[in-house]
Amino acid sequence: MSNFSHLNEKNQPQMVDITQKTHTLRTARARATIHLGLDVLGKFSGNDVYTAKGGVFQTAIIAGTMAAKRTHELIPFCHQLLLEDCQLKIEVADEAGAEGCVWIEALVKLNAPTGAEMEAMTAVSVAALTVYDMCKSINKRIEIKEIVLLEKTGGKSHFKR
Repeated sequence: MSNFSHLNEKNQPQMVDITQKTHTLRTARARATIHLGLDVLGKFSGNDVYTAKGGVFQTAIIAGTMAAKRTHELIPFCHQLLLEDCQLKIEVADEAGAEGCVWIEALVKLNAPTGAEMEAMTAVSVAALTVYDMCKSINKRIEIKEIVLLEKTGGKSHFKR
């Protein structure tokens, strides 16, 4: 017998039945790290990079928020959730060894019978892809380095990296 929640007793894929679970406040925080390179960061004006397509970080925040709300359309067994809050922030990394990197962080909140980890991770993934798309004309060596769940609360388990 598998311990995977999305497999039934016959090892067939299934959506997890959440009908008997309690609605609680659920939160999830995720982060993506992107190495843009100093050539891209050299194009900054204030707190953003502006291209012919517009403000890169502003556009990425909008794209990430839209993606979080549509996660159930992208990941087959994700439940459709009514997100009550979705906040994204993007900042230039300030740690030694992270020169040329930016961090994208998403915080998602809702009262529901299931968590929002996938929504937070989808938000930072799509925001990172948006940054890549808008900056690739300057540097095609941009790397989306890491996408991680930082924290989840609510339900029967909590997690903090």
